[in-house]
Amino acid sequence: MDLILTARSLGQDHSEYTGLTGHGLSPSIHISGGTGGPRDPYRADITIRNEEGTAWAGVIHVELPFAKTSPRFFLPAFMYGTNRGEAPLNVPKEFPRLREGNPPRPASPWWMVRSDRLSHPAAFAYDNGMVYGLCASPYFIRSEGAIRQWRPDEEGDFYQYGGYSCSIAKGTVGYTLGYENAPWLFIKATLVKERAPLADNCFELEPGEAVTFGMLLYAYGAESELGVNAALQNIYYLYHQNPRQGAEPETAVADLAGAVHQYAWLPGEKSYSGFVIEDEAAPGGYRYNKIFSLTWTNGVSVAVPLLMASHRLGQEPMRRQALAFIEEVVEHSLNPATGLPFETYSNGQWSNHGWWFDGMHTPGHTSYLAGQAMYYLLKAYEYEQRFAGIVHENWLVFATRVLQRLEGTQNADHEYPYILSEKTGAGLEYDAFCGTWAMAAIAYWSWLTGDRTHLDSLKQSEAHYYHAYVRRMECYGAPLDADKAVDSEGILAYIKALRYLHAITGEPVYLEHMRAALEYEFTFKFCYNSPVKVPPLSTLGWSSCGGSVTSTANPHIHPMSSNVVDEMLYYAEQTGDAYVRDRMLDTAAWGCQTYNRYDMEFDYGKKGWMSERFCHSEGLVTETYADGSPASTWFALMPWASGCIIESLAGDYWERGSEKHDR
Repeated sequence: MDLILTARSLGQDHSEYTGLTGHGLSPSIHISGGTGGPRDPYRADITIRNEEGTAWAGVIHVELPFAKTSPRFFLPAFMYGTNRGEAPLNVPKEFPRLREGNPPRPASPWWMVRSDRLSHPAAFAYDNGMVYGLCASPYFIRSEGAIRQWRPDEEGDFYQYGGYSCSIAKGTVGYTLGYENAPWLFIKATLVKERAPLADNCFELEPGEAVTFGMLLYAYGAESELGVNAALQNIYYLYHQNPRQGAEPETAVADLAGAVHQYAWLPGEKSYSGFVIEDEAAPGGYRYNKIFSLTWTNGVSVAVPLLMASHRLGQEPMRRQALAFIEEVVEHSLNPATGLPFETYSNGQWSNHGWWFDGMHTPGHTSYLAGQAMYYLLKAYEYEQRFAGIVHENWLVFATRVLQRLEGTQNADHEYPYILSEKTGAGLEYDAFCGTWAMAAIAYWSWLTGDRTHLDSLKQSEAHYYHAYVRRMECYGAPLDADKAVDSEGILAYIKALRYLHAITGEPVYLEHMRAALEYEFTFKFCYNSPVKVPPLSTLGWSSCGGSVTSTANPHIHPMSSNVVDEMLYYAEQTGDAYVRDRMLDTAAWGCQTYNRYDMEFDYGKKGWMSERFCHSEGLVTETYADGSPASTWFALMPWASGCIIESLAGDYWERGSEKHDR
């Protein structure tokens, strides 16, 4: 296999990458073994020597070219296909996109990015029925005086990050010694920085010094984009590290649920605060951000995990608190004009004008929130029946009516709407994956009630979402604040739907599709512990492994993907799949170490407090300490984040997860 080696030197008067000899560098390349397959790649051993009498600093770029026709790229957690580069670019939320030619920001025909923006140290392309790609260590260490690539069994001091690249113009994927974030650095969807001059992102070689590094190279046939996952599974085991030791699962549930119960409940509003922030100037020493939502960042996505925890812990006050919000939703949230629930409220008035409203293109109800709310209402119904012996018929009646209304809004493709009219309930906008929350809720309802009325329709919807989104490894249009960026959130609902479709039908296809959906989610989930350099995460030994990047638009690690631990458990028990089991254990362990196990562990807050934003890469940092120095997390209790971890540990995993599936 041919490789292209170029470099950019510190201090050169242009930003182009040119041949190594012009930089005083000489390469030696040896490619050996393998077939190029996902479990048997070629091995490239490369040595680069500084032949000059002066030190060299810069970025070295190694590219793997392929014969391109219409390539789709996969840099895990960063690039999926083209990140919808074919869609309109004039959008309020920016995220990296690929498009040929000379497109305006946020699109470019090529990208370079530091290694810790990727969840796995690899870059792939799918074209002409072939997967092409490379894998190499995400960073370098200094060990026994020599610079070498890090591996999980290597000990040494951190030296420098590497990087990865893709080019739709040239048809290449690449790896760099040193790194650039180019042509732009996306910190989040509303904060983008221009390409920075070379500085501390350079790799350095003393006069006469050489560095030797290895790469795995892939070239194998595949029926679809899903083919990249076979290589990623192998790469997971090459670079895997366990998360740091955290609390026991039962302790984590008690800590997290106890903190939300004690500090976040606002009895006057019968809801949980969106944020709780320590503030000496505020009454009682706490300031509340009253983001009241039906679900998603608040609402039933908090109340139902606390209800689950209350049954596990025998905490009746916690249960009554959760029930108070659930009853508020059932009694007061319905929009009589549509038969759908309103999605937020203020001063006792329900509406659809939530914090996300001004970022939407079309106002109205959303299938993301309506479907998710009904899913969690049904989960509350099940847990109350299982653990308290109480059947809340009014909850089931409410959910049934809403789900019947949603079921009638599918288009000819059997896709649920993204946005529904708040005047009539009609579907206004489609082309989005968030409708899988409606599908998940209806599948759950069918399993709970034994009513198979909508089973054929569910099957048609599932087939559509699989072929249009999942099979292409490009799921977009779930969270309302990401402007249809490719994300990891919508797949969670799809995974939940598949669990119940399989439980109802026993048909193997739903396990096959569930595996594909889990593999897609795993591309956002870190397989190793990236060396964070900004406190408090850097000082704690906090682990990125097991945490998932939220989307290609908001690329921090957050806890939402923890809420499919039970679905991973279901799949592992049905199939005996060790890989899914190992990913499940990573996810559960990550949640047990990512909150305050004691007061101020994360430099803020009380025992059990947890934020939603974990900046595994300093290229994402926006928060600061009081003295203005950068911080790698938000300093607030965010109940929805806690709820995701509680849900992951207080469900079926509580009964049979950690004991049966320990490593």
